[in-house]
Formats: sequence, C-alpha cells, structure tokens
Amino acid sequence: MEQLEIKTGLQVLKPASVIYESIVDPDIMKNYFISQSTGKMVQGETLIWKFPEMDIEFPVTVSKMEKDKYVSYFWDGAMDGEQTLVEITLEQIEGNITFIRITEKSKANNDAGIKWLKNNTEGWANFLACLKAWMEYGVRLRKGAFKLSEMPG
Repeated sequence: MEQLEIKTGLQVLKPASVIYESIVDPDIMKNYFISQSTGKMVQGETLIWKFPEMDIEFPVTVSKMEKDKYVSYFWDGAMDGEQTLVEITLEQIEGNITFIRITEKSKANNDAGIKWLKNNTEGWANFLACLKAWMEYGVRLRKGAFKLSEMPG
C-alpha cells in the first residue's frame, strides 16, 4: 500500500537567515502560525504548541536543525495519536529570495490518510501564505481567518 506524503513550497522575498529565525523563534511565529509555545526550537527538545483556533496542545519534538537551511520535527498534526515528520528546507535562491519547501510524511493510503492529506496540505499552504504575508508586508493573514480564531493583537 502506497504511503501518502505532503509536499508544498513557496518563495518568500527575505533571506534564508530571516526565514529560519521566523520558524524557530516562537515570538516571531506567533505573528503568523501559533499562539503559544513553551520555547524556541532546539534540536532534541520537545515543545508544546497551541494554535489560536483550537484549545489543544500539540507536542513538537525537534529532530534536526541546520542553521538557515533546515528544520525537522515530529508531531501529531492529524490528532490521531500517530507522529509524522515535518521537514522544512530553506533554499537561498538569490539575494533576498528564499524558497521554502515543506514535506510532511507519511500516512497510509486509506480514508484516514486521505483526510490527513487534505487537511494538512491545506494547513501547510496556509502556513506559507501567512508566513509570506507577515515577512514581506507585516500583515497577519491568520487573524480572523478561522471561525473560532482568537489570535492575539
């Protein structure tokens, strides 16, 4: 049975070093993704993330990090008790242009897996759009975007 995997990406007009910090620093990430974190991403550490539209805690175990290039972590993004691996790769294209590639893997190719694929693909596209809007224009796209949103600020 083939495994399902999410792959998405987007170009952002900022250097990879700035994008990297926006992903590992919860004080920046609060502007476009999470509402709370128990700390900054550090390899080998487990953090707890909360999202503005859900009253649920998500444990995030940071797997590998390469400054300004790569971050990976395990989490239960489908809320089904199974950990998936999220990999975020930053590729400096030229000057202040960075291509962000996100992969999340994997789930079985069944009804539950297809539901995960749909929901989390939509989630990662939203993550990238919100990150781009915040990094390039200082706009919080996530605020008010969800029916139950309680985004601070």
